[in-house]
Amino acid sequence: MTDEQRQNLRPTLNLAPATAPLERFQNETLRPIAKLQNDLLIATLNIFLAKRKVKMDQVAVKQRFDKVKELVARDNRLRGLLFGIIIGQFTAAEMAFYGEWEGDINRRLTNLLTERLTESVR
Repeated sequence: MTDEQRQNLRPTLNLAPATAPLERFQNETLRPIAKLQNDLLIATLNIFLAKRKVKMDQVAVKQRFDKVKELVARDNRLRGLLFGIIIGQFTAAEMAFYGEWEGDINRRLTNLLTERLTESVR
């Protein structure tokens, strides 16, 4: 698949324009890919929760965000799967940018995934 085909798959989001490079990357790359891959991300989390016997319905609603954040941030297997689903959709140029800003982008991606996945387990 070419980079152009990859980008054409992504949904268009109406977000405020960003001037900072990392914020622009988040709004133009991470968020559209996360929306595109939403069903796969949720399915991956649900399989992970079932295998680990984590019952989110027994976690208080107010604590679910913290539980999902802990899982995404600390469980390397889950984190690797979720990040791979997103990073696998990068173009070559986006991958080069990611290589330069990996730590900052990983923090943004962790927060983005936590928010998106918390909404799915309510």
